[in-house]
Amino acid sequence: MLSTKYRLRLEFICNKMIQKEEVKLADMIWAEKLSKTNRSANELMRKARRVANNPDMKTNSLDGFMNALDLGDPDPTNHRTEFKSADDIVEWFSQEKTDDWRQRD
Repeated sequence: MLSTKYRLRLEFICNKMIQKEEVKLADMIWAEKLSKTNRSANELMRKARRVANNPDMKTNSLDGFMNALDLGDPDPTNHRTEFKSADDIVEWFSQEKTDDWRQRD
């Protein structure tokens, strides 16, 4: 669980990201470190990145649904649009999980 001070600072950084404003390097480093150690912070960062990448996202659209449930990768360049072979499908389903999937807040 994030303290109020940390949450407010992270929300400030996320809002700057969404509005495409400049974020200080020290603030981004702090936010990235926090998001690696705290699941709630990681969720806030992913949602902010999704909205920054798709500013016209509607809440009742598929993208809005995915963002609300925090599903998928926020970076559209990592999205798969097709599979070239059965091996590609197997590889996609057997991706390594990051270390934070075992973590509890």
